Amino acid sequence: MAEQEGENPTAIDEPRKLEIPTRRVKNIMKLDKDINKVNSEALFLVASSTELFLQFLAEKSAHVTAEKKRKTITIDHIRVAAKRHRPTADFLLDSLPMPPRPIEQNPTIDRAKSRPDKKPVPFATRSIDAFFQKFT
Repeated sequence: MAEQEGENPTAIDEPRKLEIPTRRVKNIMKLDKDINKVNSEALFLVASSTELFLQFLAEKSAHVTAEKKRKTITIDHIRVAAKRHRPTADFLLDSLPMPPRPIEQNPTIDRAKSRPDKKPVPFATRSIDAFFQKFT
């Protein structure tokens, strides 16, 4: 009967090829100190479920991107897709980076404007002159 439907009876025994490297998945699983050994079946299930989840998230993000008439998926599109799917939102939104805030006036920008003849000072650094001015 299986031959009549066009199914291959040996296909059940052959594992499907994964796109995600299983060695990396195994290393990630072993980061948990409670896990010493990882069974090959468990590794296959975790890797397969990871692939399915990533495929689902990519499809939902692509749908959001198409709704916004864009061609490139951004982190904002992934965030919207995760918010629309409640089970995903429960664990994923806390892990996604926050959207960028508008740029505020930064003191380093003011110093750069006061020194038009020199290169602007990189963020989180100060010139040697400013260091010695505090002590005099």
